[in-house]
Amino acid sequence: MLLQFWLLSTQFGIDPIKMLRFLRGLPRYVRDLIKWKKMGGENPKILYPILGNWSESSGSCTGHYFHQDLLIAGYIYEAKPIRHIDIGSRIDGFVAHVSVFREIEVIDIRHMEVLPYRIKFLQADLMKSDSALFECCDSLSCLHAIEHFGLGRYGDPVDPNGHLRGFANLITMLKPDGKMYISFPIGQPRIEFNAHRVFGPRDIILWPGSERLELVNFDFVDDLGRVHVHATVDQAMQASLNYGCGIYTFKKTH
Repeated sequence: MLLQFWLLSTQFGIDPIKMLRFLRGLPRYVRDLIKWKKMGGENPKILYPILGNWSESSGSCTGHYFHQDLLIAGYIYEAKPIRHIDIGSRIDGFVAHVSVFREIEVIDIRHMEVLPYRIKFLQADLMKSDSALFECCDSLSCLHAIEHFGLGRYGDPVDPNGHLRGFANLITMLKPDGKMYISFPIGQPRIEFNAHRVFGPRDIILWPGSERLELVNFDFVDDLGRVHVHATVDQAMQASLNYGCGIYTFKKTH
């Protein structure tokens, strides 16, 4: 119930956790401001309280996006595909990493106003098939995106089978022997409407079209944000995850 309250509050612009941090950090902020003035510091024209940074680490090296973005960017660097296309992954993370060392094409249902260096963009709905994309690339990524297909969150049409339609189209886009890098939340299967779906670690192996793919590598991030590299799906099952991240590398066999 507390989690539901927090999630609902944040959607209305109220973050109870930030509010608690504010209240806890306010006394130190006031003490530092008084000390600043006593030491002859210039009188601030605008008060802009940043509360809590003093208790944080220098940076975060955990979590779904941090690990998946670095891992898959590294795999693509090593594989050196002829043409790599990404569907819906984070622009300011994974896509930016890849664009450092090669050109990358991005397809997303949302528009992009500015085309960054070495990034090509196409706006399209991957739940719809497109003959122009048939076997068009030898490398494909879809990181933390397929779980949103068909939930309407990003302006896409509502479709309970949107993730399956999208997955089928991803397979169609890939050339034989090409590689697909795909990730999504794993744990107890459920739909948290309209945020995302959470799949079981084995679910994708049972999706229609998966018989055309061979799983060549599996990594996962656990509930504590730790990465398990070159793991097995069984290990992810045994971890009893609630909200982990499965990172799958497939090869298209036919």
